Amino acid sequence: MGPSDTHPLLVAGRLVIVVVSLSGLVLGVRVALSRRFPRAWLRSGRPTESQRSQPVRIGGGVALVGASLLIQQAPFLIPTSFVPGTALLAVAMLLAATAAGWFVLRRD
Repeated sequence: MGPSDTHPLLVAGRLVIVVVSLSGLVLGVRVALSRRFPRAWLRSGRPTESQRSQPVRIGGGVALVGASLLIQQAPFLIPTSFVPGTALLAVAMLLAATAAGWFVLRRD
């Protein structure tokens, strides 16, 4: 499951997923802690009035999804045995379920 036993195009795709998920994690934490959306989000998407008042809910959900994707890609890029890879996949699935729960249950 390491980078040496896969096609270079797949490794490049996984690295892109890691970069996107890491940026989502950082941006989500920033939004949740600062309680403000970046100006680019407000300009391009024009969130509704109810969405503008929920930066902690949306930022936390984005951060949890980013963390889930980041942990999911770790066994493919770092050589691991079966048990730690399975444990990382379980943690990634738990974070994805937590992100869905966070978004549904959190009311700001």
